[in-house]
Amino acid sequence: MPKETEPQKETVQRVMHEFKHGELRSGTSGDKVTNPKQAVAIALSEAGASNQQSPKENEARLRRTKAKERRGETAEAETEGRGAKGSRTKRG
Repeated sequence: MPKETEPQKETVQRVMHEFKHGELRSGTSGDKVTNPKQAVAIALSEAGASNQQSPKENEARLRRTKAKERRGETAEAETEGRGAKGSRTKRG
C-alpha cells in the first residue's frame, strides 16, 4: 500500500481535528459527524487517499480540497475567524 504524501497527511489531520472539536459536517445533509469511522472515511476521501475511489478521483479530490483550504472554506478556518464567507469584495 502506498504511503500518504505530506499534503494528504495535513488534510487528514485537519479533518480529524474538525471532528474532535465537533466542527466536521456531512457533505449532503450538513449534519454533524459523530461516528469516528465516518470521520476517517471523510478524511481519507478529502485527502485523496481512499481505497474506494480510483487514482484519478483521488487526485481530483486532493486538488479540490487544497483549493478549499487556500480559500479558507474549511470549518476550522471559519471557526478561527479566517473564513471566506462574506469576505469577498467586488473589485472595480
